[in-house]
Amino acid sequence: MSQTCSVLIAITLLVVQLCMGEKSCTIWSSAGAVVQRDTSFNVYCTFNCKCRGSMYSGHPSTPQRHIELNSTTIFFKVVNITKNRTYSCQCNCSPALDPCGLDIFTGYVPDLPKNLSCIYKVFNNTSGEVLCTWNRGRNTYLTESTVLWLGTVSGNNTSKPKPHKVSSKGSGSLSTATVIPVLRSVQLIYVWVQANNTLLNVVSATVNYTLTDIAMPSPPVLGQPECSSRECIFTVEQPVRTHHLQIQYKAAEQTWTSHPDQSVQMSTVQARCISSLEPYSLYHFRARSSFSTGLWSQWSKIISSWTQEEAPEKELDVWYAESASDSKSLRVYWKEPHISIARGKILGYRVRVYSPDSGLDLVTNLSRDARNYSVPTCANCEVTVWARNSKGLSPPVTITAHHTKAKSSQDVQVTTGNHNVTISWRKPETALLPASYVVEWYPKGQKLEELRWVRLGGNDDHAVITGVKPFECYEGAVYLFYSDSSVTRMMFSGVATLESAPEVGPLFQEMVEGQIVKVTWTELPRSKQRGCITNYTIYLENNSGHQQQYSIPASDRTYVIQHLSPAVYSMWMTASTAEGEGPVGQQLKFLIQQGTLLANFLVFGVVSLIVVLVCMCHFSAVNQKFWGFFPCLMLDVVPDPANSKWAREFTQEKGKMNLQQQHSNSSATVEEEPILVDIEELPRQSGDISTSTNTSSLLPSQISLSLDTTPPYPLTTYIKSISHDSDSSDHTHTSLGTSTTVDYISSHCLGDMEEDQGEEEEEMLGFFPSHNLFNGPIGLGGKLTLDAVKIDLCSDFFQDS
Repeated sequence: MSQTCSVLIAITLLVVQLCMGEKSCTIWSSAGAVVQRDTSFNVYCTFNCKCRGSMYSGHPSTPQRHIELNSTTIFFKVVNITKNRTYSCQCNCSPALDPCGLDIFTGYVPDLPKNLSCIYKVFNNTSGEVLCTWNRGRNTYLTESTVLWLGTVSGNNTSKPKPHKVSSKGSGSLSTATVIPVLRSVQLIYVWVQANNTLLNVVSATVNYTLTDIAMPSPPVLGQPECSSRECIFTVEQPVRTHHLQIQYKAAEQTWTSHPDQSVQMSTVQARCISSLEPYSLYHFRARSSFSTGLWSQWSKIISSWTQEEAPEKELDVWYAESASDSKSLRVYWKEPHISIARGKILGYRVRVYSPDSGLDLVTNLSRDARNYSVPTCANCEVTVWARNSKGLSPPVTITAHHTKAKSSQDVQVTTGNHNVTISWRKPETALLPASYVVEWYPKGQKLEELRWVRLGGNDDHAVITGVKPFECYEGAVYLFYSDSSVTRMMFSGVATLESAPEVGPLFQEMVEGQIVKVTWTELPRSKQRGCITNYTIYLENNSGHQQQYSIPASDRTYVIQHLSPAVYSMWMTASTAEGEGPVGQQLKFLIQQGTLLANFLVFGVVSLIVVLVCMCHFSAVNQKFWGFFPCLMLDVVPDPANSKWAREFTQEKGKMNLQQQHSNSSATVEEEPILVDIEELPRQSGDISTSTNTSSLLPSQISLSLDTTPPYPLTTYIKSISHDSDSSDHTHTSLGTSTTVDYISSHCLGDMEEDQGEEEEEMLGFFPSHNLFNGPIGLGGKLTLDAVKIDLCSDFFQDS
C-alpha cells in the first residue's frame, strides 16, 4: 500500500511539472530588453539540467556560435544591432523541458524638440485657439510620449502650466500640438515640449509669446464678382475687424498681381473694385487680412469670373500662298487671334475681294473654324480680312499678292535640333533696309494644306521654328519687305530634324522603244520617306550579270536610258536620304530585240516610197513635175507597132490578123485558125468620161476574131477577149462597124484584162493596166489590125484618174 502511494505521488508530481511547463533554462541580456541601435551587448542562457545546451536566433530559428561561460551557462555576443531580434536557448535532457526565449527591442533616444513656434488664431472678439508646432527630430522606432505644456498670464494672474498630450504617430519630423482654446483676455503664454521613451526623457526650452504678436485673423470670405469688360466688383466679409486687407488677381496662367493695400480699419463687410482688367478674360481673385500687429491670415478661397467682351483690338495675322498650277489663283490664310486680341468669342470671319480693274467687289462671311479662303481667279486683287465677335469687327487687314524678286538661297542658313529648326539670314547690304520679315515653312509638297508662318521685325536676323515633326521634310522661304513696297524672297529646302533611310522603294514603270527605255516613277508616300529624299537610283542588269547604276536628282520623275544592247534586262529602283539608301522596291524585266531599230527605218522607208508612188499616180501635176525634174528615169518611147516590118507585111490581109502561136519546147505542134477582130468606131460622147457607158459589156458581141494556122511571123501578144465572160480564143464576135481608124490602146485597159487569163497566159507576153478598161467610149471601125492600132504604154499611166 505504501509503495503504491509513492508511485502515485511521483506520477502526480511529473504530471504537475509537465502541466506547469517548466523551463529548461533562463535567458537574459546584459543591456536589457530594450537597447539602442548600433550598440553591442551579450545574451546569456543558464540551464537547469546537466546537459549540452544551444542558442538560436530569429524566425525560423538559426543556431548561433555561443561561448561557454561555465558548466551551466553559455552566452552570445551581439555586435551593432540594427533591428528587433528574438533569441532562444534549449537543452536536450530527460524528461524534455521547454526552451527559453528573449525579445530584444531596438531604437533611438528622443531628440530634443527644436524650433517651437505658436500662433493665435482669432475666431471672434472673445475667443481663439493656440496652435504650436516644432521639430521633433528623427523617428525613435520605440513607443514615445510627447506632451505640450502651456501656461497663461492674464494681467497679474499666472496660471499653472497644463499638459496637453500630443499624438506621436507618424515618422515625420514636424509635430503639431492639439488645439488649445485661449481667451482673448490673455496677454502672454509660455510653452515647452516634453518627449520620452523607454530609453530617455527629454524637455525643450521654454518659449514665451505675447498673443498680439502671434494673433492671426480668420481668412476673409469673398462674394461672387460682378464684372464689366474692364473691372470686377465683389464683397469681402470678415468675422472681426482688421486693419489690413490684401487682394490679388490673375488671368489664366499669369502670376498673381496685388491690389493696392488698404491700411484703414475695415468693417466686417464691404465691397471692393478691381479695375484695369482685360476684356473677355477669366480672372481669379483671393484675399487675406491682418490686425495692426501680428500675422497675416491664410488666403481665402479663390473665386473666378469672366470680364465682358469688346470689339477685337488688333488686326489678324494674315498671309497668302499662290497656287503652283494657276498663277492667278490665291489662297489667303490667317491665324486665330489670341484671346487678348480677340477681346471676345470669335463668331466668324469676313473676307472682301476687290479688284479696281474689273470692278469686282465680293464680300463673304465665313465660320469661326475657317482659317483660309481661296480667292476667285482675279489679277491684282486686294483681299481684306476681319474677325467678328458679338461687339463688332476687328481692324481690317489688306493683303495683295506681291511680285517677289528671287534672291540667292545661300543667304539663308538652317540649323536643326531635336525638336526645332533655326532659320537665320544675312541682312542685305543695301541702302534700303528691310522693314519686316516673314518666314514661312511647310512639309514638302503640302504648302496649301499645312502652311505656317511667323512675322518678324526689321532688326531680326533669325527665327526659331517649333513643332517640327520628326522624319518629315520641310521647305519654305524668307520674305524681305521694304518700305518702298518691294519684296525679296530667299528659298530654303531639305530641312528635317530627324532622318533615316526610306522604308520602301519607288513604284515605277518602263516603256521600251527600240534600244531606248523610258522609266517613270511616283513619289514615295510621306510616311515612308523618313526625311528628305536626296536622289533616286536605277539599277539595270542584263542576263550576263553586268550591272549599271543611274543616279537621278530627287526632283525628277522620269529618266531615259539609251543605246541598250539586245538582251534581257532586270530593273529595280531605290530612294536615298542623307542617312542612307532605302530598300529595293519592285523588280521588272524587259527585252531589247536584235535589229529593232534598223527594221523600223526600213519599214518607214518602204511606206514613204509607196506614198510617193501613189501620189505620183493620182496627181497629174505631181507626175509632170517629177518627170520634168528627173527625165533620166523616164522609159524610152515605145515605138509604133504600125511601123514594124511585121505590120507592113500583114497589111495585105486587109484588116485581119493571122497570128501563129509560137512553138513551145514540146514536140506537139498546135495550129489555130486566125482570129479576125472587127472594130466599129462609135462617136465619142461629150461630157465627163466618168459618165460613159461601160464598154466592157458591149465589146464581146461586137468583136470578131479569126486565127491563121500558119502565120509567117512571130507570135505577138494581143487582146484575146475584152469581155469578162469570154473563156476561149475560138469564140467569134460581131464587129461594131466596117470603118477602121488608127488609135492607141490606152494603158488603162490592162487592169481589166487580168481576169481573162487562162492556161495560155504563161505563153503570152503582155502588159496589165491597173485602171478601168476605158475612161470613155473608144470608137474602132472595121477590122482591127496593127496598122489601125497604136499602143501607148506610158502616156496615160500617170494621168489623173
